Amino acid sequence: MKVLLVEDDIMIGENIQIALEGEGLATDWVKDGRDAEKALAGHAFDAMLLDLGLPRMDGIDVLRNLRARGDRLPVMVITARDTVAERVQGLNSGADDYLIKPFDLEELIARLNALIRRATGGADPVYRRGDVVVNLATRQVLAAGKQVMLSSREWAVLEALVTRPGAILSRAQLEERLYGWTGDVESNAVEVYIHGLRKKLGTQLIVNVRGLGYMVEKT
Repeated sequence: MKVLLVEDDIMIGENIQIALEGEGLATDWVKDGRDAEKALAGHAFDAMLLDLGLPRMDGIDVLRNLRARGDRLPVMVITARDTVAERVQGLNSGADDYLIKPFDLEELIARLNALIRRATGGADPVYRRGDVVVNLATRQVLAAGKQVMLSSREWAVLEALVTRPGAILSRAQLEERLYGWTGDVESNAVEVYIHGLRKKLGTQLIVNVRGLGYMVEKT
């Protein structure tokens, strides 16, 4: 999964980004409303964490513009604006959830995951292929009935593939999941994590489609 974080406070933004990426959520972080609009126009995200008091464009305007375009991207507002009127304004402008600062990072992650699950229409989506079971809701991976521990980036690659079984994802698409569109990408990163996944889950799960990318087959 890939999240757009819109937050101008450096300390808060860094802590959220570290926490999300520690959970295997690729995170693009921008610090003002105009850059949020550019990111939304050029890249696909699974959810957005949106501060309201932003430079150059207020978060409410970013949210209203998003909904005016018909974009149903799940949005959680994270803000210090805590009056009832401000909460009502945020929700009426199109927010799916509203979390007031300061907040606990574990609660943020739990609510964000719930938001994404609701948006994808599945409370407990599970991918099964052979003796491999991947639970996208709990991030639990089993092989031959035994739990397999993955690194956050191995999980990011696997999640991108099993979310779209049968679809070929290019190397560039997988790199974007690993690092986000603002990150530096090592030249062989995708191959390294694919190799690690095959060692842990077997060589048959992830198919290399020569010249195009990688895929997992439909169940």
